[in-house]
Amino acid sequence: MLYHLLYGLRDVIVGFNVFRYITFRTAFAALTALLISFILGPWLIERMRRIKLGQFIREEGPKSHQAKAGTPTMGGLLINVAIIVPTILWADIFNPYIWIVLFVTTAYAAIGFIDDYRKLAKKQNLGLTSKEKFAAQFGVALLAALAIAYLPMLKNNYSTAITFPFLKDVVLNLGLLYIPFVMVVLVGASNAVNLTDGLDGLAIGSTLVAAVTYTVLTYAAGHARIADYLRIAWVPNTGELAVFCGAMVGASLGFLWFNAHPAEIFMGDVGSLALGGAIGCLAVMIKQEILLVLVGGLFVLEATSVILQVASFKLTGRRIFKMSPLHHHFELSGWKETKVVVRFWIIAVMFAMVALATLKLR
Repeated sequence: MLYHLLYGLRDVIVGFNVFRYITFRTAFAALTALLISFILGPWLIERMRRIKLGQFIREEGPKSHQAKAGTPTMGGLLINVAIIVPTILWADIFNPYIWIVLFVTTAYAAIGFIDDYRKLAKKQNLGLTSKEKFAAQFGVALLAALAIAYLPMLKNNYSTAITFPFLKDVVLNLGLLYIPFVMVVLVGASNAVNLTDGLDGLAIGSTLVAAVTYTVLTYAAGHARIADYLRIAWVPNTGELAVFCGAMVGASLGFLWFNAHPAEIFMGDVGSLALGGAIGCLAVMIKQEILLVLVGGLFVLEATSVILQVASFKLTGRRIFKMSPLHHHFELSGWKETKVVVRFWIIAVMFAMVALATLKLR
């Protein structure tokens, strides 16, 4: 919005020419998101306390978590506002990619909100059923995939081919299977972040790392010269997504201020589902779907630990881990919560560095 309002005045006020630069608007989107978080955060926490919207802790989890019962939840509302408002303010609102990622973020936030609200209404850690949640998630993912594939202004950018990290000459064309593939990417990413959200600061800190990484990747994918130099897919107009990523960086930093141990508020599904969906959507739109496995490597580990735990118990009656997701295994192994979180952040950074390294190692 500000881009169109102020950049149009560049002939009157020369300084407004800076609004043409994505890097400038990305930085200010991040700062705006951070400011919104600091202003609205204390109000939201106090509001949640007054209406007693506190988190319910499952009894089978680590006993130390029982002390967190009653901590305000649904902080994802703050995260989403801090992402959406700066994006609309600083991005080119006529860019269709911006509206697709905002749609996915908002829709997944709505699913998470319903899930969180049901948990609070029932006063237990059970919200939407798995069938209800997956049906809604796949429905949103289908709409997003169809928009990317068939919107008239994007059809020339659409490709059913996927590339692989480290392998510049290996391309797999999925053809008709690409739409279902996109749906799996979005739903998988959304639930992977959701599973990671179990310790103070863990999910939002890891999201911060992914958001910084995608700020670089989206800018590169939308810049013809940089994309050609790095031998990655050039997708015209996706550079504007860097502004959205900047807002996500600022929102993540702002929420981490309140979510760091001991957390004053939890994000809830309204936050984790939205963040995961947004990350998956970004990966699809810049044609780096497989690289998402590295960018979100920590999320993949967390989700994989749950899959392996469930499969092992059903097939053999034995558990691989003391508890899943993976962060609970290390808690029950004697690691302090803060140590688990910081070490997992380090792992997330390592994955992100490897992902960025693939841009030249092809």
